[in-house]
Amino acid sequence: MDWYETVFELIDLRSFSNLWYWIALAVVWSSASHYVLGVPYDMVARARRYGGEAEDDLRDIVRVNVNRIIYITDLSGLWILAFGSFALTALATMGFLYGVEFAQAVFLLAFPLSIVLALTIHTARGILQADGQDLYPRLSKHRFITQVIGMISIFITSIWGMLQNMALGPWGGF
Repeated sequence: MDWYETVFELIDLRSFSNLWYWIALAVVWSSASHYVLGVPYDMVARARRYGGEAEDDLRDIVRVNVNRIIYITDLSGLWILAFGSFALTALATMGFLYGVEFAQAVFLLAFPLSIVLALTIHTARGILQADGQDLYPRLSKHRFITQVIGMISIFITSIWGMLQNMALGPWGGF
């Protein structure tokens, strides 16, 4: 047995059986649900609870982030959409048509995040059109929908990962 075989036997490089993939999945969805339009949700809760300067700070940060999101979307949104669609299509094709497990893992992480990105743009446009009115319900709704997307994504990813591990695992398949 040579050195490479020993290392690759010790460190499993398959995505769904790798602990680091699951840690990354948890961190990504934790971060996605904590940062609402780029604003930490504890700041939203503090502004709702105390008002005053905390609310002014929240409105300023939301205004800056909403303007930034809208600017980037208006300036290069079509290019981002085109390259993102290409990347997701390439990942889905390589992953599910050709059976590349790494592409499956990245797709199952990136596709739901693209839905959250579209939701973020929609929420930013809604806040911009409403002139910051009913800010708290909009941010709370955005966070809740992001958490639901994350829960569904984690569930689907875990089911797919278990199926892959059972099919390719130590038992030799189904």
